[in-house]
Amino acid sequence: MIALKLAFKNIIGAGYRTLLNIAVLSFAFVVIIWHNGVIDGWNQQARRDTIEWEIGQGQIWHPLYDPLDFLSFQDAHGPLSPSLSTQVKSGQLTPVLLTSASVFPQGRMQGVVLKGIDPGQTILKIPSQLLNTSDYDLPILVGKRMAASLNLKEADQLLMRWRDKNGTFDAIEATVAGIFDCNVPTIDNGQVWLPLERLRTMLDLPNEATFLVSREANVPADIAPWEFKDLNFLLADLDMIIQSKKGGGAIMYGLLFIIALLAIFDTQVLSIFRRQKEIGTYIALGMTRWQVVGIFTVEGTVYSILAILLGAVYGIPLLWYTAKVGWAMPAGTDNMGLSIADKIYPVYGTGLILFTVLLVIIAATFVSFLPARKIANLSPTDALKGKIQ
Repeated sequence: MIALKLAFKNIIGAGYRTLLNIAVLSFAFVVIIWHNGVIDGWNQQARRDTIEWEIGQGQIWHPLYDPLDFLSFQDAHGPLSPSLSTQVKSGQLTPVLLTSASVFPQGRMQGVVLKGIDPGQTILKIPSQLLNTSDYDLPILVGKRMAASLNLKEADQLLMRWRDKNGTFDAIEATVAGIFDCNVPTIDNGQVWLPLERLRTMLDLPNEATFLVSREANVPADIAPWEFKDLNFLLADLDMIIQSKKGGGAIMYGLLFIIALLAIFDTQVLSIFRRQKEIGTYIALGMTRWQVVGIFTVEGTVYSILAILLGAVYGIPLLWYTAKVGWAMPAGTDNMGLSIADKIYPVYGTGLILFTVLLVIIAATFVSFLPARKIANLSPTDALKGKIQ
């Protein structure tokens, strides 16, 4: 308690230096929580959207399927086994068939991926029910990015050319039955969705699929030679991006944090230099050297506590506001190939806040201990004479 009282007295006596140290450290404290909250909010939003729109609770892949190799789509398909067909009929799985193709909007040629999906499926949020229409000979769905790229709108016609399983080229004019808005670019950019059975007929691949999307996370039985991919595998790229973003942000707020700690370090060095006789008096009156070291170390802890309290004063309303209204992303981010919503709503978890509080307290205490440790080897007579080296 004596050390704590003396620490408060010395901090208050430091005047403007105290205010500067506390302000900078509190700002670093709030920035760390805000940045990590934004990244965690983006991570939760991206994972939720990817699961709901693209991967479900897992996927069953054909052994030759490689989503990064468009040339593999020609051979990456196979017939559904009786077990898989039963699960498809029960609604636990929905098959998707892929093939490479070309489209010719306004006389231009552009490569696309044709994806056949059951119009009645309910596992993914893709509005596949729009494909269940008799108004058009071949209805298709495209995302808003794809529609903008091809300059398409609803009811527009689009010439498509593809090759069937024998390598024979064929072409047909399809009609845009709907344009959906989604934050997941991997089901939008370069993708054209059409009824599964119609694509099977076009490719002459009855009852075949490239992969199946699962409603449940457990591994279905009797799927050999197909391979089940769980969420950890399917979201690995997203997790890697999130971690790299956290690492990049750590450099930014790490520098700010270091500046705040340097300010505390310099203040403690100056304080020890100016209070040499006071230190000698403490030792002469019977305090051990490590007790005196503790006084200066506690000062750093008090700095961090006051910084946290100050950060809470302006940080809580600020962080609450950003979590409520979201952080609007700049124009063009939806074309980066990442799952990013128009607004990211930060998530400030209890673990994040506690970790940041402990980080600030431990770091401030440590940088205060570094200059104070010299007192441990100090003789009281030298201190009273002002001879601290």
